[in-house]
Amino acid sequence: MGDAYVGKSTPRREDARLLTGRSRYVAGVRLPGMAYAYVVRSPIAHGRLLGCDAKAAWAVEGVLDVITPGDATDLFLPCVSLAPGQCIASYRALDDAIRYAGQPLAVVVARTPEAARDAADVVDLELEELPPAIGAERAMLDGAPLLYPDWGTNVLTDFTLGDADCAAALEGAEHVVEMTFRTARISPHPMEPRGVVASYADDELTVHISSQSPHHVREHLADAFGFVHDQVRVITRDVGGGFGGKEHVYPDEALVCLASIRLGRPVSWTESPGDRLVATLSARAATHRARLALDGDGRFVAMYVDVIGDLGAHPSNTGAATLAVTATLVPGPYRFDRAAVRVRGIVTNTTPIGSYRGFGQPEGTLTRERLIDEAARRLGIDRIELRLRNMLRPDELPYTTRVYQHYDSGDYPLALRTLRDLVTPVQTDDGRRRGVGYSCHVETTGLGPSMEMKDAGMLAGGYETAVLRMEPDASVVVSAGVSGIGQGIETALAQLAADRVGVPIERVRVVLGDTAATPYSSLGSIASRSLAVGGGALIEAAARLRDKLVAIAAHRLEAAPADLELAEGVVRVKGDPRASVPLRELATSAWRGWDLPDGVTPGLEERVSYDPAGYTFAYGAHAAAVAVDPETGAVEVEGYWVVNDAGVLVNPAVVTGQIQGGVAQSIGMALTEEIVYTDDGQPITDYFPPTAREVPDIKVVMLQTPSPHTPGGMKGVGEAGTIGPPAAIANAVAAALPEISERITDVPLTPSALWSLLQTRPSG
Repeated sequence: MGDAYVGKSTPRREDARLLTGRSRYVAGVRLPGMAYAYVVRSPIAHGRLLGCDAKAAWAVEGVLDVITPGDATDLFLPCVSLAPGQCIASYRALDDAIRYAGQPLAVVVARTPEAARDAADVVDLELEELPPAIGAERAMLDGAPLLYPDWGTNVLTDFTLGDADCAAALEGAEHVVEMTFRTARISPHPMEPRGVVASYADDELTVHISSQSPHHVREHLADAFGFVHDQVRVITRDVGGGFGGKEHVYPDEALVCLASIRLGRPVSWTESPGDRLVATLSARAATHRARLALDGDGRFVAMYVDVIGDLGAHPSNTGAATLAVTATLVPGPYRFDRAAVRVRGIVTNTTPIGSYRGFGQPEGTLTRERLIDEAARRLGIDRIELRLRNMLRPDELPYTTRVYQHYDSGDYPLALRTLRDLVTPVQTDDGRRRGVGYSCHVETTGLGPSMEMKDAGMLAGGYETAVLRMEPDASVVVSAGVSGIGQGIETALAQLAADRVGVPIERVRVVLGDTAATPYSSLGSIASRSLAVGGGALIEAAARLRDKLVAIAAHRLEAAPADLELAEGVVRVKGDPRASVPLRELATSAWRGWDLPDGVTPGLEERVSYDPAGYTFAYGAHAAAVAVDPETGAVEVEGYWVVNDAGVLVNPAVVTGQIQGGVAQSIGMALTEEIVYTDDGQPITDYFPPTAREVPDIKVVMLQTPSPHTPGGMKGVGEAGTIGPPAAIANAVAAALPEISERITDVPLTPSALWSLLQTRPSG
């Protein structure tokens, strides 16, 4: 049987309920006797909570409980990614040591949301304020306020990857381009805010939560409360976007569970819009001091990057892992004789940093691709030609980079040449300056394998498990540990199962997002891995189920298994459609234990755990055409083009949508989005994600180079669209404004930032 579904743009089955109001979000959960929580947050960035007087709160009608730090002294959450030298592996969910504005200090629970909010407003906090450390580079200085005085420093980790002699290679090079880049702190902004409904009864905790990783949440909650893992059930159902910000359990979410345990009744909490920028983990904030060395022929000799990352108030679930990923992908698709990256993660009195779509890769791509464009300008070499001259060829793959990454497969030059032929910039004279910018990247996807993750300091496994069952009526049920977060995984898994088992897709049901009904997944849907790894497990399970069906049919038909094929709902002898057995008849017999060959057990259910042999590496090339108003500094992206290779495409329409959505999201990083803190640690909450007005038509062309590691050849694609835009747009702005090209280093390129650069350009 050929692929009736894989490779086709099958309509997403999720959309029917998502678009007709039948979706299952946390805010829609209603349980008898449900109470409501409100989180009291710190108004200061650094200090101590000396007292928390809740008498006035208890006087508010409907209040059921007030939880303060003294009620949760033993409630800790873990850091899953541990960096070299990291001296703390967990953090308190409710702490009287204050390290950022917005930190939870108390939780009020009442019969109505309004009563909880009213009571929270009258909780009296006695605070001792201390000077804050704001900005990673300032927090590193001698005499800076210390968040953890016993450390004697604000540096959580300091390590180097790559070649020890990289500095010597730079010093001896004919040409060296040196620049410093800064990426602003930004925040995930899913349509569904974070939310929890926790219900504790009969020694069992059931948690409805908007999460990318339900088994991860179950594990951490059980350990935090001292429960055996089977006492905790986590249900996610539909998730209205994750983008990395929902890949773990937060302190405020754990506190809602504590409230339910204390009260013995369901408790609901939803993050308020005003809290998102201080409570949901932010991302990106980093400074890169970078040098690129070239010889006289424009060949890349060496690259060195000094990464200084702002981790916020404490290492979150991901710790300094985003900075480490930046380091591992700094070389991109290019050949270097030497490369090295120093990584320093710094704690500051700001909201902790965590995951965000792209996970350190947009930052590294911005640095490398801007350096390449600036080198091309200074050397008088065409910027595309300079890239092609140094780009790894298909015959060089697989290839191990200078920072230990094992690239698997692809044709990087083809992607760039294809992109070059696509670009059609706007040709008009309206007083604005125009330019086209390019960027190329290699993307780590398919997070795993488990032992490599252990060696990298991650306290998690990288395998996925799929359970595939054919019912007695020949319908099929897929159960997987990965989660649906809007990325279309429910449809993609159904396509794989339908093709591999030979049933119509309408006869396939996919079960996700319930720890009581799905196999264990240590990570869930993060890091562009749900199809590459979860789909790999399903393909192997389907092969086993198919083999069993054929073996039973061969016994019935008195034929060799090799002479049979599964097609059109039957197993039949090749070339003789009359000699066949319907799938339903085979399935019924299998479950009843009738007419089975020797050694074949009753039932049709296969459970497979797939631990990938290596990471998969997708790649892409991006181009942006911009128009810059020199009078105001305003930048308009007039056109955008992407060539991407994510291996075998199960559903091209879903893949294209993922890339377009990622590009739209990352245009915000390039031009508009930024969380700014005042010197006393207060976030300025004006925040501007891109709208339809800022997002142009995005043209996408897909290449397909199968991964040699993954059953089915898939690579990940969920983050691909976010990686290239900051670099491509910054390069386009630099092309439009060559007189200040070398100063186009920081994102976002807001009108005020760009206007300031134009006013202070060097004379002459």
